[in-house]
Amino acid sequence: MPAPQPHAELDAVVDAALHASRALLGAVTRSLAGALDQVTLPQFRVLVLLAGRGPQRSGDLARAVGVHPSTFSRSADRLVAGGWVVRTGNPDSRREVLVELTPAGAALVADVTERRRAELRTVLSRLDPADAGRVRDALRAYADAAGEADVDPFSPVP
Repeated sequence: MPAPQPHAELDAVVDAALHASRALLGAVTRSLAGALDQVTLPQFRVLVLLAGRGPQRSGDLARAVGVHPSTFSRSADRLVAGGWVVRTGNPDSRREVLVELTPAGAALVADVTERRRAELRTVLSRLDPADAGRVRDALRAYADAAGEADVDPFSPVP
């Protein structure tokens, strides 16, 4: 584990992250524009988790999005009614139910991901190659520190 950063240095990093997050939020907002007419932002996060992790138990999804299982159950009911997910039996445990992405849910996530990719590509293409490499490394380090999964099922293989 790295040594803690001095207070002033950490504040400078936080300020830079806040500045960059405003630009990233713009790309996220534009990429989600059509999707939020169909699902809420927390529901979309569930779809993204399912796209990246595959079928999940309701309790695990509730923990991942930080809500009580009963709250998640109501949200999952709405996702099922919308055709975005289905509940299926767990082949490893008959007592458990899994939440699984439908083709419509996968298509929604893929569409938003592609729009976001285009937004980000437009901005990042303005960087010189050396800066692009440093930005890539910094963003990977940030995602790792935040505990974000490192696999994007909708990424083209390099």
